[in-house]
Amino acid sequence: MSGHGFGAGAGLGALRDFMLGRYEELKRRLTLQLGNADLAGDALQDTWLRLEGGAESAAPVQYPLSYLMRMATNAALDRLRAEGRFLGGAEVEQIFDSLSDPAPGPAQTAEARSEAQRLAAVLDEMPPRRRRILILIRVDEMPRQEVARRLGVSVSLVDRELRRAHEHVTERMQ
Repeated sequence: MSGHGFGAGAGLGALRDFMLGRYEELKRRLTLQLGNADLAGDALQDTWLRLEGGAESAAPVQYPLSYLMRMATNAALDRLRAEGRFLGGAEVEQIFDSLSDPAPGPAQTAEARSEAQRLAAVLDEMPPRRRRILILIRVDEMPRQEVARRLGVSVSLVDRELRRAHEHVTERMQ
């Protein structure tokens, strides 16, 4: 489940094979990320079509799980934008995902470092509990119920704080 295991030469064919073999895991992760199983399924279908059409670069991919999750997240964002829907949580997730590219080039490294510094400053503006909830859920991928148990608060409070954190990050990062 680490996403590792591809050699330096893995291209589109290997990504398609990986996606087929790990489809259920990808859909589960994407559903948790997006909060919508239908949107996750549609985004994965769009991702498959992009891979089939060769629309993505055939450059080597070192971390296929991360790469496919980014592709699917972007596909979901494209769908949401096309429908004119509110993007708060998904935009926040995309920011976190974009900061975790395991093999960026120099330009992406500088851009990610700048974004990471901006994000750190935005997170520092939040109350400590809200910041901790956001990090536990979005970075550590901890289930909301576990976060509530760990912090000794209700799940509804976790949801409220997470929504406020998303709104804050979205507003400040634009």
